[in-house]
Amino acid sequence: MKGNEFIKRVRKLAKERGLFFQLDSARGKGSHVTLYFGDKLTIVRNPKDELKTGPTMRCSNNLALIRKYFRR
Repeated sequence: MKGNEFIKRVRKLAKERGLFFQLDSARGKGSHVTLYFGDKLTIVRNPKDELKTGPTMRCSNNLALIRKYFRR
């Protein structure tokens, strides 16, 4: 899954749940972006690149999301 796809899924989930969602590229270093979901946040590596399974699961754990929603 690409970083943009992960972000798109989180954005959709936030909208469904009525939670705050924001991307902040100024807070991340280099190509990293900070993703805010409700009262939680995580760092997403370059959104244009493919995310490996480990970082995807770590991001979803940081946001307290259900893993099955982000499987390929």
